[in-house]
Amino acid sequence: MINTSKYTRQFFPVKNPTRRWVEKNYIEKAPTWCSVDLRDGNQSLIIPMSLDEKLDFFKLLVKLGFKEIEVGFPAASETEYTFLRTLIENDLIPDDVTVQVLTQSREHIIRKTFEALKGCKNAIVHLYNSTSLIQREQVFRKSKEEIVKIATDGAELFNRIASDTRTDYRFEYSPESFTGTEPEFALEICNAVLDVWKPTPERKAIINLPVTVELSSPHVYADQVEYMCDHLKYRDSVVVSLHPHNDRGCAVADSELGILAGAERIEGTLFGNGERTGNVDIITLALNLYMQGVEPNLDFTNMPEIAELYERVTRMKVYERQPYAGKLVFAAFSGSHQDAIAKGMKWREEKKCAAWTVPYLPIDPEDVGRKYEADVIRINSQSGKGGIGYLLEKNFGYILPAKMREEVGYTVKSVSDRLHSELSANEVLDVFKRTYLNAGGYFSLKNCRFESSPENSAVLTVEVEGKIHQVHGYGCSCLDAVCDAMRKRFKLDFSVLLCEKQPHTKESEKSPVYICIAMKDGRNYWGAGIETDEAGAQENALFSALNRGLKGGT
Repeated sequence: MINTSKYTRQFFPVKNPTRRWVEKNYIEKAPTWCSVDLRDGNQSLIIPMSLDEKLDFFKLLVKLGFKEIEVGFPAASETEYTFLRTLIENDLIPDDVTVQVLTQSREHIIRKTFEALKGCKNAIVHLYNSTSLIQREQVFRKSKEEIVKIATDGAELFNRIASDTRTDYRFEYSPESFTGTEPEFALEICNAVLDVWKPTPERKAIINLPVTVELSSPHVYADQVEYMCDHLKYRDSVVVSLHPHNDRGCAVADSELGILAGAERIEGTLFGNGERTGNVDIITLALNLYMQGVEPNLDFTNMPEIAELYERVTRMKVYERQPYAGKLVFAAFSGSHQDAIAKGMKWREEKKCAAWTVPYLPIDPEDVGRKYEADVIRINSQSGKGGIGYLLEKNFGYILPAKMREEVGYTVKSVSDRLHSELSANEVLDVFKRTYLNAGGYFSLKNCRFESSPENSAVLTVEVEGKIHQVHGYGCSCLDAVCDAMRKRFKLDFSVLLCEKQPHTKESEKSPVYICIAMKDGRNYWGAGIETDEAGAQENALFSALNRGLKGGT
């Protein structure tokens, strides 16, 4: 890099951290979730949501189970103000949902914020001012004492307005840029605000510790959170909340370690939308809990529907590899992965497993509205016999013998490689049928009649290059008789290595038969046949294999 010496560490580690959070191996229960999609997420959009779009998004958040939703910064614009008034005046806020609004610690902004809330049953009013060293020095050019006064003046105005209007809203305070603030000063200003509000267990205050800009590794943030949890006043009357951004790509880790360190609440967005690299992705966090057996208290069972609405109203794209939500996150293209998944699924069926332990799939794709056939086994030139065989079996009911599955896998892969594209399930089926099933070619069986006395005999009508031939053969079985006829009349040198019948397919009541023959060139050739009767299916499978053998297997 050009010049690393220009960068310094802007965070302040906790001195002598207790690090009790290190001893915890997992999160035991979900935090309280607060969606900030309609405020923090919306303000980061190139084209902010319209009123109707915000209403659609709000209804989605309610449907997903969010009980706290930050709906905007009412004093920031007429659209923000109108949106909140629309929610209140049209009675769109369910009784069990609390809306949250944000305000700077400035008197005219605070007053307009409370004005916008008139008639609201349940609300959190969120006060903030920046506290970091670089903001104090460069932006505000104020002392610590002056920064504390900004916060406490705002907190006192909250009290006065609430008293005058006889409202009972909950209050929240954020020392913005907490991660760039000395822990001792962050504690001082939060406690000063709490001394003004004097929260009680019945009416708790929220102290929100934002990763406004991610400056350190997640363990440093966890130390800072634990320090605050240990030293905040009125601790039994305070909810410690986190608001992580993702500048270093560690927002999920920040959140999880912060919860282990004592935080009880998370502010974030769906799919991580937000300023710069975004907020913490609540979907990822919630489903991380879910995959370890912890109820997240949010409903993400229809991820395609959620992603569709999100993309429509935000004009953002859900990345294909977005954890749990992207279109490719459950997809397996690698042959070894496909084989392991197929075997894992079969194991679950055989053992009737209650626990989900399928290789490469941390959660059951169906739990988030994905389908195995469309979303898990994806076929391209990197795929393997296990995945292709699994797809043919699960989608269409063709249970191929192991060796045939291997050959069909190579055939399908070669088609994908030649086309340089992924193949859909129906395209895979088409390759299988075209290549192996009732495959035409040099020989065309027009009719076959069997006689059982004195031994099995077969009378075949076979077309070869436009000419009709009547051929006869004998054997211990119908198949033997057909083979004998073809050997004698056309001087063919082959033997049947395997003939396997399976139950009917999902496509029809017909039962497929698979046959493998060895030709004089030393190679084995597979064919498949399907008919209403077993004998007819055997004949078709044999002729498919013979035609492939005469063409060299192409």
